[in-house]
Amino acid sequence: MYHRLPERTRAHASICFMALILHRVMRNRLKAADAGYTPERALEQLQRIQHHRVRLNGGEPVAGVATISTEQNEVLHALGIGKPAAPEQLALL
Repeated sequence: MYHRLPERTRAHASICFMALILHRVMRNRLKAADAGYTPERALEQLQRIQHHRVRLNGGEPVAGVATISTEQNEVLHALGIGKPAAPEQLALL
């Protein structure tokens, strides 16, 4: 990365440091829970969680989170994170 301004260099370094800390916390929590996931694999699972917002015939929009798979639930539990909350859960068929 090439930054000319010192503030941008410090900001970039701070973001990289926070990403490193988050990666290590994830790795430690997954290892402590004996989940069998690497941080990269856990993130792949979590990226598949979808939030939907639907509006039919000009009515009020309905929002919800797609059904969470067993693997995603295991990752969330291992990381000590609650399921994403939405007013209504939408199940994908």
